[in-house]
Amino acid sequence: MNLSGDRTTSKRHSSLPTLVAHFFGILAVVLMLIWLLHYREGIEYGSDNPLKVLNVHPFLMYCGFLFLVGQAMMTYKTAYASHQVQKMVHGGLHLIGLILGIVGICAAFRFHDKLNLKDMVSLHSWIGLTTFVLLGVQWLFGAFTFLAPQSSSGTRTRMMPWHVLGGRALLYMGIVAALTGLMERATMLGQSTNAESRLINFLGLAILLFGVSVDFSVALGRYN
Repeated sequence: MNLSGDRTTSKRHSSLPTLVAHFFGILAVVLMLIWLLHYREGIEYGSDNPLKVLNVHPFLMYCGFLFLVGQAMMTYKTAYASHQVQKMVHGGLHLIGLILGIVGICAAFRFHDKLNLKDMVSLHSWIGLTTFVLLGVQWLFGAFTFLAPQSSSGTRTRMMPWHVLGGRALLYMGIVAALTGLMERATMLGQSTNAESRLINFLGLAILLFGVSVDFSVALGRYN
């Protein structure tokens, strides 16, 4: 049985969805910046303009959180590096994404405070905060199980399928949170221009296709 040939083939198969994921991921970043900087008031956490503060939320929750989570998942399964390097980069990107996500969530609460709005009343907020908290728990679980030196190989083997499935489920929950957030924001904007409406739609599609491509990349990469 030619295991080397099988691994080479699977790497080749996983490389295409990885490239596609990077394309849609970067496209979504570009579309997000065009939307927030050109059509909206800009991005500034410390601004007196509540809308500039609010814009920090979608920017960091996708570009800082969801995008990095996708990169972390693909790095572990498809990067040409040692297993230890893959694990460290995987955990590090997740941690950076969580930190940026905290800032993004704080921006949403700060916007609500400025306008005396109630927190946590929308489906988007329920899904989004639940996803964020669960991903934080997932990161802690992974750090203590797969990075801690005292963890046994048997424990790692038993927990790995649950860790992988949990990560993929949380990726899709993050995609749902992003899309419901875009729908909520589009409703807030009301009479936006046709060009802006189309831009928001294309942004949502790019985020969705990014998530699907990441999942394909990880699913194929597991055979490496």
